[in-house]
Amino acid sequence: MSSDTTVTEMNTPQHLAIIMDGNGRWAEKHGVARAKGHEQGGQTVQRVIDLCLEKGIKWLTLYAFSTENWGRSRIEVTYLMNMLTKYLKERLPEMMEKNVRLHAIGELYMLPKSCRKQLEENMERTKNNTGVNVVLAISYGSRQEITAAARKMAEMVQRGEISPADITPELLSNNLYTAGMPDPDLLIRTSGEMRISNYLLWQISYSELWVTDVLWPDFGREELDKALASFHGRNRRFGKR
Repeated sequence: MSSDTTVTEMNTPQHLAIIMDGNGRWAEKHGVARAKGHEQGGQTVQRVIDLCLEKGIKWLTLYAFSTENWGRSRIEVTYLMNMLTKYLKERLPEMMEKNVRLHAIGELYMLPKSCRKQLEENMERTKNNTGVNVVLAISYGSRQEITAAARKMAEMVQRGEISPADITPELLSNNLYTAGMPDPDLLIRTSGEMRISNYLLWQISYSELWVTDVLWPDFGREELDKALASFHGRNRRFGKR
């Protein structure tokens, strides 16, 4: 990329990452149970996937459940896992019809067996699809991911497969959960919170950031268009002039 290349010449981000925040506040605002907020948030997921297909965005990574979320009440965690399992099962035919490929990153071994089994089935069934790649970050924490990658490389050194001098940013990237995936071009956070929340810390080093006060269940075409318009107007220099 030349130093004067602008986003306007690139039209659309290849990879969009989203921190889906605000389900609980949406429920509180509307005077309904938190479960209803999560349910509405699930509908927004499908709406955004459809928009990505329409706009030619090839990768969509969604922060679905963090490692810290395991600290929520047992009732809410159980509900979220059951909802995810149900969502995956019900949406599989639509994923196939719309040519969506599903991926997942995180400490997936921590998921309940039924949820993990359904997730694996969806990934296997959609592995040859060539439309948008949807990446669910589940039981995910970026510090944990980077720590795991560092541990892998330390073990490689210990086995004599590499020397410490062989450890490069590229090698570390290849040992992250996201190995083989492009880094996000644009990170969106809903609900107005101004923090990253342990999400893709390595991968978003040069991502453009866009925050909206709109709660995740209300996020749709209008807000996505605003984010994309902002992205298109930025000059991404990647540290260069």
